[in-house]
Amino acid sequence: MKLLQDLSYAELNELVGRYGEPSFRAAQLYSLAMRHKEYEEATNLPKKFLVALSEEYYATALEITETYRGKDGAEKYLFSLRDGCVIEGVYMPHNYGDTLCVSTQVGCRMGCVFCASGLNGLVRNLSAGEMLAEVLAVNRLHGGTPEKRAVTNIVLMGSGEPLDNYYNVTKFLRLVSDERGINISLRNISLSTCGLADKIRKLADSGLAVTLTVSLHAATDEKRSALLPVNRKYPIAEVLDAVKYYFAKTGRRIIFEYALAEGKNADVKSATELAELVKGINCHVNLINLNYVKERGMRGIASGEIKEFMQTLESRGVSVTLRRSMGNDIGGACGQLRARYIAERGASPKGAEAEEEK
Repeated sequence: MKLLQDLSYAELNELVGRYGEPSFRAAQLYSLAMRHKEYEEATNLPKKFLVALSEEYYATALEITETYRGKDGAEKYLFSLRDGCVIEGVYMPHNYGDTLCVSTQVGCRMGCVFCASGLNGLVRNLSAGEMLAEVLAVNRLHGGTPEKRAVTNIVLMGSGEPLDNYYNVTKFLRLVSDERGINISLRNISLSTCGLADKIRKLADSGLAVTLTVSLHAATDEKRSALLPVNRKYPIAEVLDAVKYYFAKTGRRIIFEYALAEGKNADVKSATELAELVKGINCHVNLINLNYVKERGMRGIASGEIKEFMQTLESRGVSVTLRRSMGNDIGGACGQLRARYIAERGASPKGAEAEEEK
């Protein structure tokens, strides 16, 4: 079975023609998909057409099966995909707009040593429609429509490495920013990568000028390789060259993420190395005090140490903030909810299809 939400407006036009329906049916189907509605909720489409369509396409790519609400207003969702796999997302309300953290893969293969997303490895890539459905499902949950959005900002920062799923992610960006759909501006979308330099350059040439957020986490190859194994393939110098190319092509300021891990990268020497590394790059450093993940055993640092790290950067002219941590009481860090769900239920990370094979 295929997914209706994978299709662009042009692809829907081709689809209705194949079923012998007039072209205006494409707009009706597109409206249904963008509102995250099932076929039985359609009031303006012929039943015979819907029955035939339902034999080939699911109307929606996923459903929200669990919702956890934090004291700070954040919400964490467990999404069930059509094949039984589960992913997660986090909704974060802010005074400047409400943000959804979107997953791009089921699991992850990057192997970052502090992250829960890769605990069970990579199962598969998400399709463009599955990513879009995360946004549309939460938008509907909060009373939003394509015309009046409840989700106004997106961060591709959930489970998965977006640039490891390049084709589907770039199609998602085109779908989610389509003015006939939910029409979220590319300027309101951030893409977080651990530094796949070749794909950063490819994204720069794509015309999809989102905010690029690079997970740096250390300023020397020795320290970074110990935290992010991908650094052995894409060392810091190569990543920074790609980042400078991205800025030159898009004019968008680069965001460097830096997770502060006790005993690893959070001392004054590390701060000094970081300041020296990013000197001359039009960038902002976003510090994150590491969320504790019991399977990883790494911790963040005390507030006084964070302040000292920030002051070291600021004294050297680096623009820096500490990211507001939301959803700590509901397992807000990437991959925590999915890992807990799999462990508690004895479920396969690969979903229902894997269960059937047992």
